[in-house]
Amino acid sequence: MTKQDNSLVIASDIGGTHITAALVDICQWQVISESTARHAVNSHADAKSILSAWASPFKEVIANHPTLASPMIGIAMPGPFDYEGGISRMRDQDKYDNLYGMDIRRELAERTDVEGVNIRFINDAAAFLQGEVFAGKHNGHAKMLGITLGTGLGSAVWEKGSNAVDADLWKTPYLDSNMEEHLVTRWFVRRAAQYGIKVTGLRELLQLREQHTFVEDILAEYSHHLIQFLTFFSEQEKTEKFIIGGNISRAWNIFYGFDPDGFAQFDIHISQLGEDAALIGAAALFAS
Repeated sequence: MTKQDNSLVIASDIGGTHITAALVDICQWQVISESTARHAVNSHADAKSILSAWASPFKEVIANHPTLASPMIGIAMPGPFDYEGGISRMRDQDKYDNLYGMDIRRELAERTDVEGVNIRFINDAAAFLQGEVFAGKHNGHAKMLGITLGTGLGSAVWEKGSNAVDADLWKTPYLDSNMEEHLVTRWFVRRAAQYGIKVTGLRELLQLREQHTFVEDILAEYSHHLIQFLTFFSEQEKTEKFIIGGNISRAWNIFYGFDPDGFAQFDIHISQLGEDAALIGAAALFAS
């Protein structure tokens, strides 16, 4: 790695089970793939263990690229989170409860030797949408909505001339609880359990399609919930243009097949950048 200037930023995407860090060239909007470090994280562990796991890939990238004189770190972080202050507000989210109220910026600065002012945070859904819009060349539109489907429900809005912002729709009341509880991994776990089947998520459930007819019912039900959320989000923001990402979106063709007409009312793009989108969006925190 010979290039060293302000175009290189260490970007990170933190999920419910992992953290990925990599260098991003913010002039070319590209992830330097050979720099990528990915570590597993137990989101139910104690605070010290989580923070050590989060710091590890940053230290790995820095150690492998010693020409980074003053490293800058942009982090795509799930909410609730005080992104300006760097304080975790996650509680009762089935992840990272033990970090509630902690100054994550200070903790990571101490563990990585990176100055606190060079550590910035962005909502993970907003980072995903920001990265998809620019690296995916969707910035010709006036407005785009982003949804991430995984261990949590992310939602974001991008408008031309502005950075993407968190729409914070996970807690929108829906049926007996809220939108998130019907659109994330744990929903599949709960629904399968109601049929006496134990799975850890959608992937395992899909492997049971030929053995159990009820799997089709669960998938069709999820498809219905997703259309309800798209309709709500679209009506609120007055646009039908969506980019959908997250692990669950990999099964998009399956969900689409249950109600093509229902989904056809929206202009939907499925993420082509995968995790790179959130990394690029997080790195953009340092773009001038």
